[in-house]
Amino acid sequence: MQRFLQLALDFLGGPDPLPAPAPPAVRPAPDEHTPPALPMDDVFQPATWHHPRANRQIRLRQCHVAYEFKRARRRTIGLSVGQDGLTVSAPRWTPVAEVEALLLDRADWVLEKLQAARERRTTLDQARIGWADGATFEVLGQPVQLLLDPTHAYGSRSSRHAQFEASATPGAPAVLRLGLPHTATEAQIRDAAQAWLMRRAEAVFTERLQHFAPQLGVQWSRLRLSSAGTRWGSATADGTIRLNWRLIFLSMDMVDYVVVHELSHLRHMDHSPRFWDVVASVMPDHRERRQALRQVAVPPDA
Repeated sequence: MQRFLQLALDFLGGPDPLPAPAPPAVRPAPDEHTPPALPMDDVFQPATWHHPRANRQIRLRQCHVAYEFKRARRRTIGLSVGQDGLTVSAPRWTPVAEVEALLLDRADWVLEKLQAARERRTTLDQARIGWADGATFEVLGQPVQLLLDPTHAYGSRSSRHAQFEASATPGAPAVLRLGLPHTATEAQIRDAAQAWLMRRAEAVFTERLQHFAPQLGVQWSRLRLSSAGTRWGSATADGTIRLNWRLIFLSMDMVDYVVVHELSHLRHMDHSPRFWDVVASVMPDHRERRQALRQVAVPPDA
């Protein structure tokens, strides 16, 4: 069986692993050029962090942290922070006291990541779409309003439930009309809207692949839409490009970055300097785009 090498571009908001342990640092005495450090207790107000599968708890600074503790076949203690909270994995022979000592030593890092995860969850909640008549969301950076129109069925069988109308007024949203009754459920409205969004995504992604492939000197063989919860896209050595259809909710700058990223893997199936040179050859501002991509949030219910 032939094996294909695959490179993936992950969502940049998932669990954040603990950096490699560093030896304890000796705090230098402050001098006239060094302002006193703000105590962490002043930065983090009393808070509670509770993992849904928590089975242990600890107090870090002024915060109560309930975390998921797992024994695993590994050589070191691992800490990771995701949207659910803190997870600790430890070798079977490691005493709990040693685990807690590490948590106390890395309290600043743990609390910083927990706060970032909470803010990320808030951002995702704000991006959530209420699938109902009059709902608004963005498609390729432009506002779109969803309207139910039970009197019409549109076009071919594959698109009979949706019709897109671009806005004729600057700043006004475009309209996506769905041929559904006003009694349609949220799930029915979501499914009809997403069917149109996925068709739109496939058309846009295909056009952008065709635009950038000649500039990069590569040939792609097949586009597949992905619904992965953790990846923007991936590429395999046989020329297959997978792109997450939810990119349709982002700006064209972000779509183009992911397209160029994955096409560049057809030149170099790694993230070596040579790979980034290929990306930069058509997208000199790729670093800025990559950083912007780290900050975006797609609707969690899409």
